[in-house]
Amino acid sequence: MIVALDYLTLGTSFFASAVGAYETLLGRTARNGLLQLSNVGLAIEDNAATAGLTSMVFATDSLEKAERLLERRAVATKRQGEMLHLSRAETHEVAISLIERRKAPPTSPLARIDEAASITALDHVVIRSPNPERAIALYAGRLGLDLRLDRSNPDWGARLMFFRCGDLVVEIAHDLNKGVSDEPDQLWGLSWRTPDIAKANARLKAAGIDVSEPRDGRRPGSQVFTVKSGTEGVPTIVIGGIGRW
Repeated sequence: MIVALDYLTLGTSFFASAVGAYETLLGRTARNGLLQLSNVGLAIEDNAATAGLTSMVFATDSLEKAERLLERRAVATKRQGEMLHLSRAETHEVAISLIERRKAPPTSPLARIDEAASITALDHVVIRSPNPERAIALYAGRLGLDLRLDRSNPDWGARLMFFRCGDLVVEIAHDLNKGVSDEPDQLWGLSWRTPDIAKANARLKAAGIDVSEPRDGRRPGSQVFTVKSGTEGVPTIVIGGIGRW
C-alpha cells in the first residue's frame, strides 16, 4: 500500500526566515517553500497555529486501493481532492495522509556549494510514542511498513523501532523511563544524510549554525553531528559515513 514517504510538512509563523534557515541547513534553494531531496520533500507552511513538524504524507500506487484496504483494517479516512487523510484518533494524533504516487520532482538545486557538503536525503524521521506496542500495531499492522529493527537499550533509556519506508526509515522512539501510557504520539525529529560529514559540518559552522562536533553514530561505521540552531525547533542530526541498521 505505502511505497514511500512523499513529503513532510513544517509549520511556522515566520515563513521567510524558516525557508531561509532550511535552505542554509540543506544547502539547497527552495521553491514556494518546498525543498526537494532525493527521497523526500519538505514543505514549509506559513501557519501561525502550529510550529515544528506537522504531518507526514506517504505515497501509494492507488488511493482507491489504499482507501479500501484501510477500511478493512478499521482505519477511518477522509478523501479530499488528491489526498486521503487518516483519522487522527487512529494515528494517535500524528497527522498522516496518502497521495497517489507521482514522478518525484527534481532535487532542489544546490545553493552554490559543493554537493559533498550538502544534505542529499532524509535518513529517518522520528516519532516519539508512549506506547510502543500500539505504534507497532499502527505502522506495521495497519499501514504495512516493514519493521526492520526493534531494540531496547537501557544505556540509551529508549526502545527504538525502525520501519523501512522506501529509501528511509520511520523511527519510533519510546522513553523506557516514562513507562507505557495512552497519551498521543508526537512527530518529533529528523536525521539528514550527507555525503561528507566533515564538509557539511564545516559549511554549517561557517554559516553561523550551532552544530556539535562529529561523533561516532550508533550504527557501525557512521558518524553524526547535532544541529542546535536553524531548525525551527525540530530536533535534528546529520549522518554520514557507511552503515545502515
